[in-house]
Amino acid sequence: MTIFPPQGVNSGVAMVVFPGGGFRILAIDLEGTEICDWVTAKGMTCVLLKYRVPKGNHYWDKDCNCHITPKVPFALQDAQRTIRLVRAKAKELDIDPNKIGVIGFSAGGYLVAQTSNIFKSSYHLVDAADQLSSRPDYAIALYPGHLCRSGARFDPTIKVSKQTPPTFLLQAWDDPVDKICNSTLYARALNEAGVPTEVHLFAKGGHAFGLRSNQHPISSWPTLVENWLRDIAILSPLLP
Repeated sequence: MTIFPPQGVNSGVAMVVFPGGGFRILAIDLEGTEICDWVTAKGMTCVLLKYRVPKGNHYWDKDCNCHITPKVPFALQDAQRTIRLVRAKAKELDIDPNKIGVIGFSAGGYLVAQTSNIFKSSYHLVDAADQLSSRPDYAIALYPGHLCRSGARFDPTIKVSKQTPPTFLLQAWDDPVDKICNSTLYARALNEAGVPTEVHLFAKGGHAFGLRSNQHPISSWPTLVENWLRDIAILSPLLP
């Protein structure tokens, strides 16, 4: 993981970034460093995770002699460990340990859903940091994938509950890679569990747009996220 310190006044908030790439590659610039440039400009600490791919959460290593063989969720292991390490180093990083959130894109959006709902460690505990919670305090998933399974069924491994953190979802209806049901099914599950959720579905925008302008209103998503973070008291309200 790479730490990008906040610019200007430190808000004490940290955001862990999960780039997309279908668990085959990592869009480390489009959905990584470029996102951190925006995060740090808002006074937040950005933590960019380079999680293991391929053979990630949907490309299992059948030859690994691990405690959960044959299915080893490498990406989830890395994500849980990162959140715990950030929480363990909160004082050193000058952040609030109760204001550590996650943002993910495409496959990274699936990691957002996993870390938001799977709190049992996916790996053997290593040190004192692993005694801390891997649950994020807020969660942001943009054009998430892998949640909508065959027959438009919601992924049965994601058990949404009241413990799921406040969540922000955003996707384009014309997404050619991940169907809109990835967001709508997750939104329904969040609603049924009573989880505070904000959902934005746009007619156009495609997939993997990151922060780059695509001449559609969906490009305004950073402002929507910032306003939401203020609404849920992660960021301080703007002064009149």
